[in-house]
Amino acid sequence: MPEAIGMVHRTEQARDLFFNQGLPADGLAPHITRSWSRSRGAGVLRMEAAPLGQAQMQERRAAARLLLESAQPELDALAEHAIGHGCVVIVTDPSGVILDEIGSPEFLPKAQRVALLPGVDWSERQCGTNAIGTVLVERQALAVLGGEHFLAGHSGLGCAASPIFTGRGDIAGVLDISGDAVRIDGHTLGMVRMASQQIEHRMLLARARGDVLRFHGNASLLGSAREGLLSVIDGHVVAANRIALNLLGQGWAAVLDQPVENVMGAEWGATGRDSRGLTLPGGQQIVVSRLKSHVVGRGWERPVAEAAQAAPARPARPDPVASALQRAVKVLDAGVAVLVSGETGVGKEVFARQLHAASRRSRGPLVIVNCAALPETLIEAELFGYEEGAFTGARRQGTVGRIREAHGGSLMLDEIGDMPLALQTRLLRVLEDRTVTPLGSGRAQAVDFQLICATHRDLSVMAAEGSFRADLMYRLNGYEVRLPPLRLRPDRDALIQRLFLDLGGAGKHLRLGADAFDRLCRHAWPGNVRELVGVLRTTIALAEPGSVVDLAALPLGSATADEAAVEPEKTEAATPSALAELTQQAIEDALAAAGGQVALAARRLGVHRSTVYRHVRRRAG
Repeated sequence: MPEAIGMVHRTEQARDLFFNQGLPADGLAPHITRSWSRSRGAGVLRMEAAPLGQAQMQERRAAARLLLESAQPELDALAEHAIGHGCVVIVTDPSGVILDEIGSPEFLPKAQRVALLPGVDWSERQCGTNAIGTVLVERQALAVLGGEHFLAGHSGLGCAASPIFTGRGDIAGVLDISGDAVRIDGHTLGMVRMASQQIEHRMLLARARGDVLRFHGNASLLGSAREGLLSVIDGHVVAANRIALNLLGQGWAAVLDQPVENVMGAEWGATGRDSRGLTLPGGQQIVVSRLKSHVVGRGWERPVAEAAQAAPARPARPDPVASALQRAVKVLDAGVAVLVSGETGVGKEVFARQLHAASRRSRGPLVIVNCAALPETLIEAELFGYEEGAFTGARRQGTVGRIREAHGGSLMLDEIGDMPLALQTRLLRVLEDRTVTPLGSGRAQAVDFQLICATHRDLSVMAAEGSFRADLMYRLNGYEVRLPPLRLRPDRDALIQRLFLDLGGAGKHLRLGADAFDRLCRHAWPGNVRELVGVLRTTIALAEPGSVVDLAALPLGSATADEAAVEPEKTEAATPSALAELTQQAIEDALAAAGGQVALAARRLGVHRSTVYRHVRRRAG
């Protein structure tokens, strides 16, 4: 009890220093002080608790089907503790929206008063420092107790939470136990941490295909949730759980997509179902067993050879996005801006999120601004912030702006080609001086962030035409990553298979029929990965659990001339000039199918009209 009283006193002193005197908060855990700074930078003043509607919640839960199925046994196991201690157990999606909760009838009314309800967003940006939102940024298990919450209205709460990671290192969701502050302790945090690892173990096995290596230094732990897991396809590691990474002394970036020999040693291939000793490249002794030539998970017990009859095996090809990510991380960590370009729908924002997560500033915020989605009259205030009374309609307290929100982390400017010229000048000054002057203020504020930009436009052409500043273009384009359109990706077939499983196919125990798989592989995908994800989600939602998805089940029209995708066999060996010819031919075909209408052709191709106009001008000249 004296220790608890001392902690409360330290927290009160820290709040007085931080909130009343504007001084750094002393005596708190580092993750709390970092989160307070982020919350103040985001301008969090109160929590706007507006739960999502029923239709939106159904979409969220459908997208997180595998997470919820894998978490259910842990929810049931933790419910007894929660009910006995007056707490609730919560599962959220990767953005911090509560998907499910179970627990004490005694605490549920209070949970409702503080908006601990399904459909409510508990990210830091929405409600400041709290266990759920702070876990999403810090990427580690942690507790937030009483006055450590940023908003005073949450000072009676105690929360312990842990991230739930996919085998690729992305956050799938958060597991949280919340109750009165006096009810949450180190034991609660330990339970949440262990339960999250059990959920990860269950999810990885449900998604795994090919070979699964199960290993540990203690043979008695093989087959338990405390074992290390590696998923291996075509001799490369495609997924790993956190326990495996701890045993290997590596992170996801060093393990994923690497030849398994580099990770486990040359003798890994001799491993069978029976456990055997193995010496890792670093000299550590482990016991390992291998689930060989099986698609693992409920409903996927068939051998790979049999599964190939439903989805014919195709030659494995490298993932160009994964290799591009590894290079981009090195560049970004060196302080160089990264420009991500590509057609609409190729996954530029997804790539930026992965880039931030793999960078040295992954624990800082990732602030994404879509320059095309903001009205020109508001984009300046949104980016640079403003002081109280700076303009009619301004918030009383002003706002810090998105650039200052990114302090200590990453700023992504999406669709940078749509930024007005006047703002380009101001942005250039920010990048050169590393300071921001809010509207209505004469005082510059120092900022420190790493920059990622994205565009589907050709900035060099825009610079030549005078619609984009050339000096800004050179500043942004320190290193350019061109994401290929889906129709030209050499790993298209493998990507389709992986997304089919990840988007719910594995959770519903679905299988792709040979005709359906072939149709998906040959479709031109003018909307790229975004279109593919939409088609797969619709297909999975309509399919009966355990069924085989055939051609008739795909929400795709009949193949037309402009849908004839490039054969992967041709793509792999294509030269840059050949790829250019294929691209030009695709535009020609789209124009012909659209009756010469540039806007319609561009929409079908998923590119900007300027791309088609440039082709027309070159053809005419």
